[in-house]
Amino acid sequence: MTKVIGVDSSTQSCKVVVRDADTGELLASGRAAHPDGSEVDPAHWWTALQDALAQAGGLDGVAAVSIAGQQHGMVVLDADGRVIRPALLWNDTRSAEAAGALIQEVGAQEIVARTGSLPVASFTATKLRWLRDHEPENAARVAAVCLPHDWLTWRLRGYGPAGESALGPDLSELVTDRSDASGTAYWSPADGEYDHDLLTRALGHDAALPRVLGPSASVPGPGFLVGPGAGDNAAAALGLDARPGDVVVSLGTSGTVFAAASAPVTDVTGTVAGFADATGGFLPLVCTLNAARVLDAVAGVLGVDHAEFARLALEAAPGAGGAVLVPYFEGERTPNLPDATASLTGLTLGSTSRSNLARAAVEGMLCGLAAGLDAVRELGVEAGRILLIGGAAANPAVQAVAAQVFSVPVCVPSPGEYVADGAARQAAWVLTGSRPAWPVALVAAPEPDPRPEILAGYHAAASRY
Repeated sequence: MTKVIGVDSSTQSCKVVVRDADTGELLASGRAAHPDGSEVDPAHWWTALQDALAQAGGLDGVAAVSIAGQQHGMVVLDADGRVIRPALLWNDTRSAEAAGALIQEVGAQEIVARTGSLPVASFTATKLRWLRDHEPENAARVAAVCLPHDWLTWRLRGYGPAGESALGPDLSELVTDRSDASGTAYWSPADGEYDHDLLTRALGHDAALPRVLGPSASVPGPGFLVGPGAGDNAAAALGLDARPGDVVVSLGTSGTVFAAASAPVTDVTGTVAGFADATGGFLPLVCTLNAARVLDAVAGVLGVDHAEFARLALEAAPGAGGAVLVPYFEGERTPNLPDATASLTGLTLGSTSRSNLARAAVEGMLCGLAAGLDAVRELGVEAGRILLIGGAAANPAVQAVAAQVFSVPVCVPSPGEYVADGAARQAAWVLTGSRPAWPVALVAAPEPDPRPEILAGYHAAASRY
């Protein structure tokens, strides 16, 4: 039996899966927490990775490892390979003004043409501009810029500051992959090259960047091969074995809609980010800020657990008696309304019931994501089925409403660590030279039940913003 390891270094934790390279059978797993916050010392990630690996049985006898991780985070290194300051994560919004400045300087159409996406506060380039403007002494020390999964891959291979690593601070050994590079706003998914002019505009000077490896390329580690890794959404798509025609809708803290696509897309409005994927293709993506926590919030107001919340929602008729929740509880990223708040409209004395409130929460959360699906399809991306994942996907009310608001069939894969699984698939790929065809089990496929009136009511309420 040949063992491979996949890692998901997410915002909240580090998860490790050990799988059989031939069959995909899960052999062991491990998990370790990350600290809270929107800026984190990467040393915490390194400690968590070692702890999670130890829980999973360590690296002895492992043939290949690949690390996936949270996108966009800014890790800046000096010439000695030391981390200059805590990493700014994707959810650190202090660089929103910097994003606007870069767009104004370069032009929206120009920057989208060059990078595939309109930068927002989450992207690496905007964080570098913030560093240049607010911490110029730190910016001046930057010799290399990398992303969370790049830095962990470098450390796992034995590189790092002198005295803390076996191989020392060789910055030329930093590597990354297409998917994570495409979230920096200084790399082009279309031509596969870094845009050093945009990097220099952001940081104030040029710097070393990780070498971008192909999907099945590898670099040597201490006794095993190391894959290029991936951004979290691209790894999830690979973990689900998504192919062109598949669209993944992920219901986590935030909501994402991303499609496996064979050609790059660009959207000057910024609604769709034109990312690359982990297979050599592309991953157009829409992100919303308000997803599973919408259900948590309304269930809390109703004083029920998730099982009772689902029962209430299914008790109500489609359309919730005219009640519409536009769930911008934390502002919104898509559409770009950072200062918006949620609204509940359409209530009458007859429609104000616990069941309609529960139903309106589910419909509102999913309608925002259905709008994201429409935005992706308007760019010519094929959508043959939806793979609905995330903790909320197990909710029977969510499954039923998804079949009503999405315009393509919905499938629900069995719960799993799909980001780590995608990294494990990549590790097997670099080892064998072939993309694994490990099976993905489905636990539900709700019968399509289109109810266009639900989306129409939502769009009417959302248009007021």
